[in-house]
Amino acid sequence: MKVSVINAFTGGKFKGNPAGVFLSELPVSEPDMQSAARQMGLSETAFLVPSDEGYLLRWFTPEAEVKLCGHATLASAFYLWDSGRDTRNLLSFQTLSGKLTAQRIQNKIELDFPAKPAVELDLTGEMNDLFGIRPEWTGKSEFDLLVVFEQADQVRTLQPDFDAISRFPARGIIVTAPSDQPEFDFVSRFFAPAVGVNEDPVTGSAHCVLAPFWAKRTGKLRLTGYQASERGGVIEVELKNNRVLLRGIAEGDKVREIDP
Repeated sequence: MKVSVINAFTGGKFKGNPAGVFLSELPVSEPDMQSAARQMGLSETAFLVPSDEGYLLRWFTPEAEVKLCGHATLASAFYLWDSGRDTRNLLSFQTLSGKLTAQRIQNKIELDFPAKPAVELDLTGEMNDLFGIRPEWTGKSEFDLLVVFEQADQVRTLQPDFDAISRFPARGIIVTAPSDQPEFDFVSRFFAPAVGVNEDPVTGSAHCVLAPFWAKRTGKLRLTGYQASERGGVIEVELKNNRVLLRGIAEGDKVREIDP
């Protein structure tokens, strides 16, 4: 198996979120996909199979299949265009979260994803114990918990207990705060040790939660977020009814071979 590695939501080396992309003319078995993702050791590896409507797309972390992944979808679109395997401006993916699309908007890739708004759920005590800082708001989306702090520096300096986080009944925990830099509207980080990803560098699906939350807080439908991981990455978001448009750039095409 030859898997291309693409850095998503960045234009520079050693930044953004690296995703593996594997394209096969025939379906790959689920155990083989999981084994390949585990061997790649990236937060997600995408598996593409051409179909009549575009591509079948599935995403695997080293430990589990996930139902929604933004950075590996952006990486898949970049790979298809950059390799010359697909010249269509609009790509369609059939996934566990329904139909998703990617299109080129000047130098950026725009993904059309479902919004996943969080519903308020009082977990302030539990999150205070977990992070040592009392959040101002907590909630739960379809997949993740959302924890909102007052200051961006609180998000940047968190020292998470991954074992404790993995025991919460959610895919992961999104932490966020208003940005203290004028070029961004909010900052965030994402922890998902329960699915084998202690801290994800840049998380498109988390922004399907962050976009509706910060749109309501700020009154702005178009915002820019910075994910303050060690690698870091920038995601532009636009809320359109029950959909979120995610915009970003990608870089690189390194090929790894996986020996079964």
